[in-house]
Amino acid sequence: MVLTLGSTLLLSSGEMDRAETKSNEQILCAGCGRVTPGYEVVSYGSMEGGYRKLCGRCFNGMVAKLAGLKGFENVALDPVGITDSAGEIYQFHFRTHLFGPGVALDAFELRGGEPAGYQFQIIGEPEEDLLALLGRLIEKIRRALSVKHIAEGEHGFQIADHHVVRGRIEWDETSDGRVPLLVVDGREVAWEEFGRMLMCFEGFHFRLHLNDKSEEV
Repeated sequence: MVLTLGSTLLLSSGEMDRAETKSNEQILCAGCGRVTPGYEVVSYGSMEGGYRKLCGRCFNGMVAKLAGLKGFENVALDPVGITDSAGEIYQFHFRTHLFGPGVALDAFELRGGEPAGYQFQIIGEPEEDLLALLGRLIEKIRRALSVKHIAEGEHGFQIADHHVVRGRIEWDETSDGRVPLLVVDGREVAWEEFGRMLMCFEGFHFRLHLNDKSEEV
């Protein structure tokens, strides 16, 4: 989501999937029997035949087999530390998800065993070299981390001087989803807190863009 102020305020986000399985749970994969973090588990099946909880490797292997993708290779990607404009290092973990006509590569921080903070995604072709796709994703992350959208001032956090905010929309459990929780610069920002920041721009015009999480904003 992108919100632009003055004449425009930009917030950029993608919709995140919320699964039945909690991200920090450890699940036994029904395919290989490997104990897998909940955020790497996919429920595969149908209402008629039931669902199986598969790790990402088993799920991707099944999709590749059904799609006849003989060249697809599941590559285990190690976490990577990336520095932002303030010199702070963020540790990113990676997850690959094959969906037939494409492959999604996700990058995310882990906090308390769950994906949180900065999260990014890039889409590629199933036959594409995953390491090349990873390189493109890392460059995308570096571009995003090179800009800060909120800054701490005398009266708390405020929108930065360039009047553009990019972030992600999340579910706010404290409000039972009645209002969103925003993630800006990798930190959670309550809807009420963001509204307070906006009141510094009373009388301004703004423009709001909503983008898929795989798009760059």
